[in-house]
Amino acid sequence: MSGLKVTGSSLKYKKLLVVIKQTAYEEYSQLKKSGQAPKALRWKRLEQRYNAHKQCVNGLLGVLRKHEVNFSCVNRVELDRQHLADIDLMVAVGGDGTVLSAAHFLDHGTIPLVGVNSDPNVSLEDISTKKRTDERRSHGALCMCTARDLTESLPRVLYGEAEDDLTMRTRIRCKVKSTFSETRLVPALNDLLISNPSPAAVSRYRMGWLEELDPSVRPKAQVYGTITRFAGIPYDVVRSLNVWSSGMWICTSTGASAAMAAAGGRRMDSDSTDLQYLIREHMMENSNEGLDGDVNNGFVLDGEKMHLRWNSQRGRIFVDGSHLTHNLELGDEILIDNNGKFARCLLGFVMVAHTYPDDTAPPLPMFIRKRER
Repeated sequence: MSGLKVTGSSLKYKKLLVVIKQTAYEEYSQLKKSGQAPKALRWKRLEQRYNAHKQCVNGLLGVLRKHEVNFSCVNRVELDRQHLADIDLMVAVGGDGTVLSAAHFLDHGTIPLVGVNSDPNVSLEDISTKKRTDERRSHGALCMCTARDLTESLPRVLYGEAEDDLTMRTRIRCKVKSTFSETRLVPALNDLLISNPSPAAVSRYRMGWLEELDPSVRPKAQVYGTITRFAGIPYDVVRSLNVWSSGMWICTSTGASAAMAAAGGRRMDSDSTDLQYLIREHMMENSNEGLDGDVNNGFVLDGEKMHLRWNSQRGRIFVDGSHLTHNLELGDEILIDNNGKFARCLLGFVMVAHTYPDDTAPPLPMFIRKRER
């Protein structure tokens, strides 16, 4: 990389990592070589979207070269933590899925992320003239700019003129405790789906809330309900109920307008640090616990910890979509919270890595255009 030489205003972000989406055209082209590509593919349409994406990538790299920014590029599927060394800004080029995948590697909350929608939705006029095809692209709700306004928006970020658009986004912390291990999943920016791997199978689990116990006081069995531990800290499981359903959605305010909204969840303020949960297709008629529909949709507030005890033979946690998963077994316990004590601490752009313990999910700094999702 060439040395940085900037005239006039100085660059605020001098070392960038550009994460580039791998398009469907590229993936299917690889399958085509081995004769495994589906026969019904519309190659011309896929190629058009690939060309639009590549044009955006080339335009972005041209902007970076024009402003003499040091940068490196990596394919989304090849992104690794080693690529994060010494960078001060990550740019994800693709759509919301690319932004979410890139965010999984920013689990310390010290590197800001900006998303670029490389193939935005076509206009309503174009959709109306093509009634038999689905012309929807990525919604781009997590992207600050698109291929159309890249040349104007990106320099504002590079020179620190877009700091008002930089917001701290709450993320979901999820821990899974099995018989011999305890696993902390990557922080989820949008949502978690916890369910049976088969969409036709019932997901059985016991849902409750954790209240921390004083470790210096020996608990009495007749006083407490079920006692469990996470990271050596004892908790009492309270207000629990058995659930037979199709699983559960848990989302942040960022993800409340995505799958949660499509599933019938409630709208949330974009700056809310609460988490929302929604039980999918709850089979309440066979319950002996006197339940009503209000239990299906609610919130995990600041300081609260949700607890699930998985009672099906198999289960799976989907983190921000289908690409990143964690398998569950009968008896696994899950802790879910929003780390509320950290989520409100930064609304501007001040980041201190050491303020976040290793087992937390600090809020993620993101450049997001101020608009209604």
